[in-house]
Amino acid sequence: MRVIAKSTLVAFWTRHPETETALQRWHAVVKAADWGSTQDVLRTFPKAKAIDAQRIRFAVHGGDYRMIVAFDFVRQIAFVKFIGKHGDYDRVDATRISLF
Repeated sequence: MRVIAKSTLVAFWTRHPETETALQRWHAVVKAADWGSTQDVLRTFPKAKAIDAQRIRFAVHGGDYRMIVAFDFVRQIAFVKFIGKHGDYDRVDATRISLF
């Protein structure tokens, strides 16, 4: 899959260096993946949570941070919609947020 946009992840881990290892690992796994459904993603990341048919929430760095990613399985694209502290995640609408 193609990740839109890796630069968002790099900018985030530059501000929050403790997330770099987890985000690099996540990016590598997603880039190598060929998923056809939300269930495929959840089999790879069993601690992730489906928000709806396209969006999945990932815990980053032990759950201190959250990331919302929208997947277009036909075009094989993962769109990072939100990444932030757990408290910031609690204040957004996970089904609509699109900060990037």
